[in-house]
Amino acid sequence: MLIGISPLISPDLLSLLHRMGHGDEIVLADAHFPGETYGKRLVRADGIGIAPLLDAILPLFKLDSYVSAPLLMMAVVPGDTLDLSVERAYREAVDAHWPETPPIQRLERYSFYERTREAFAVVMTGETAKYGNIILKKGVTPC
Repeated sequence: MLIGISPLISPDLLSLLHRMGHGDEIVLADAHFPGETYGKRLVRADGIGIAPLLDAILPLFKLDSYVSAPLLMMAVVPGDTLDLSVERAYREAVDAHWPETPPIQRLERYSFYERTREAFAVVMTGETAKYGNIILKKGVTPC
C-alpha cells in the first residue's frame, strides 16, 4: 500500500496513469463494454464502480483545460432511457477535485466506440449502470 493512493488504484492502473501523457484519453468502461474489442491497452478494475474510481483517479492527474470537453459519456440510443443520477455521481467526483471542469459532453454510441479505439487505454470496471462509460482527457500536470 502507498500513502495517499486509494486502494482502488491497482499497481497496473497506477502504472498506466503514470505513462499517460497530456492529451491522452482513458476510458472508464462499464462491465458490459467491449473493451477487449476496442481498447489498445486494457486494465481490469472488476467489482469497482466508476464514481468511486473517478474519485480515486482524479487526485492523481489534472483534466485537460485546453479542450472544451475533457469528459465524454455515451449518448443514449433513441428509445432508451437515461439514468441522470449516473452523470450526477460522476460530476460529484469531478467537482471534488477539479470543479472548474466544463460539463460532461455526450457522444453517439458508435462515435464513442471509435474514440475508444484511439484512447490510451480502457479500464474495465464493475459498473453496471447503463450508459456508464466515461472518457477522461489528461491535462498538463501542474508543477
